[in-house]
Amino acid sequence: MHSPVEQFAIKVLFALNLFGFDIQFTNSALFMVLAVLVSATFLYFAMAPAATVPGRMQGLAEMLYEFVSDMVRSNVGSEGRPYFPFVFTLFVFVLFSNLLGLIPYSYTTTSQIIVTFAMAMFIFIGVTLIALFKHGLHFFSFFVPAGAPKVLIPFLVLIEVISYFVRPVSLSVRLFANMLAGHTMLKVFGGLAVMIASAGGVFVAGSILPLVAIIGLTGLEILVAVLQAYVFTILTCMYLNDALHLH
Repeated sequence: MHSPVEQFAIKVLFALNLFGFDIQFTNSALFMVLAVLVSATFLYFAMAPAATVPGRMQGLAEMLYEFVSDMVRSNVGSEGRPYFPFVFTLFVFVLFSNLLGLIPYSYTTTSQIIVTFAMAMFIFIGVTLIALFKHGLHFFSFFVPAGAPKVLIPFLVLIEVISYFVRPVSLSVRLFANMLAGHTMLKVFGGLAVMIASAGGVFVAGSILPLVAIIGLTGLEILVAVLQAYVFTILTCMYLNDALHLH
């Protein structure tokens, strides 16, 4: 049985030398491009009919739109409306990246910490700049809890600053770790089922149990894929709310 972590290896598909820079196109980059193309194609063909009575695809696309719109409205308020396109794009990209990774012999880009950390850092820098442009130096009052005793303010400010700068780490690790753990577990049970089946036949009772477990774990992984896209996006909305409204 191959190593369960072998599926996360980054492989170079082809390399280009552009103006002296070695640009490598990897399997991770390929599935990021596929996530964009598949999601864009789905949304285009789902909304192209623009029917008054929506069909299944249009209904699903509208439900996706309303879900993210309600998320922004509930967590950011009316001031979050200009940022809806970014939040919607973020949710759709993470969702389709997670779901594409569940297809056999595909690659899960969100299982790479560099990918999730890059997205988290972009969000962190973006919301910080939004807060600075909107509030100016008043932004730094965010690190001073309201009503805190003066003697505790230095200690509390230190805690607030640390927790603020840990945001991109926690945001990226949460998504990366969940996708990594889930796919590793699927690989382990899949390899176990193959080993038992090859030793005693597919219909041996011992081989049926891992197969049943794989079916259950696959359903769980689909739920985790959707849930992690939701968690990543709702945390982004909460950070955006902090940037717009402070305390």
